[in-house]
Amino acid sequence: MANTSSPRDLSKEHQDTADRKYAYDFDYILRDYMVQTFAPHFRKGRALELGCYKGEFTKKLCAHFDDITVVEGAADLIAEARANAGSKVRFLEGRFETIALDEQFDAIFLMHTLEHLDDPIPVLQRINRWLSPEGALFLVVPNANAPSRQIAVKMGLISHNSAVTPGEAAHGHRCTYTLDTLERDARLGGLKVLHRGGVFFKPFANFQFDQLLQSKIIGKDYLDGCYQLGMTYPDLCASIYLLCGKSTANT
Repeated sequence: MANTSSPRDLSKEHQDTADRKYAYDFDYILRDYMVQTFAPHFRKGRALELGCYKGEFTKKLCAHFDDITVVEGAADLIAEARANAGSKVRFLEGRFETIALDEQFDAIFLMHTLEHLDDPIPVLQRINRWLSPEGALFLVVPNANAPSRQIAVKMGLISHNSAVTPGEAAHGHRCTYTLDTLERDARLGGLKVLHRGGVFFKPFANFQFDQLLQSKIIGKDYLDGCYQLGMTYPDLCASIYLLCGKSTANT
C-alpha cells in the first residue's frame, strides 16, 4: 500500500490533470447502478456520507434518507455539494481520521474513498463506532481486477492489476483493492462483513465508455447488460463492495 509523509492538499487532489479526469461521465452513471444495487438494503434512519466530491451521490441519497450528514475534507467541494444537494444535508468540514462525531448512524457510505486514505484501518475502526447497532456500512472501491484494467496490464500500460498509476496517485489514490484485500481491511477495522459483490461488468476504461456513449456506439441497453452481467461476475466489475455491520469486539 502506497503511503506518503508529506502534507496532503485535498483541494488539489480532485483537480483534473493533463491525461486524466478526476470524474468521467461514466462515473456518474456508475453511481446510479450503485444506488440500484444498495437500495434494497437501505433502512430508515440517519445516514452519513464520508467524502462527497461535488454532491452528485449525496443528491441521490436525499431520495432515500431524511437525515443526512456529510464529512468532507475540501472546503471547495463542500460549497459545490451544498449547492447540488440543498439545505436538507448537514455538511461538516474535516478529516475522517480526526473529526469528532458523537452520533451513531444507520447507514454509512464510503464510496470510492477508502483507496485514498493513507491509513485506512483506524478510519474503519472509527466507522465501526459510528454505526448504530443495526447499522450498515456501504464500502465501495474501484476494482483492481476489472477487465479494462487487466487489458491495460497486457498492453503494458500498467505494471500489474493492483498498481497505483501516476494518474491515480495524482488524484490521491494510495492503493488499488481486490475483493480479498478489501475484506481483509474491513475485518482488521473490526467490522462484520455481511455481503460482498461487484457493480457493473467493465470491459472498457472510463474515458472509453464516455467516447462510446457520446458516439452512440453503445446506449442504455448495453449499460444495463453490463450491470446484469456484473451480478454473475462480481470480481470483473468496475467497483467492488462490502456490506458491513457493526462489531462490538473492538468498540
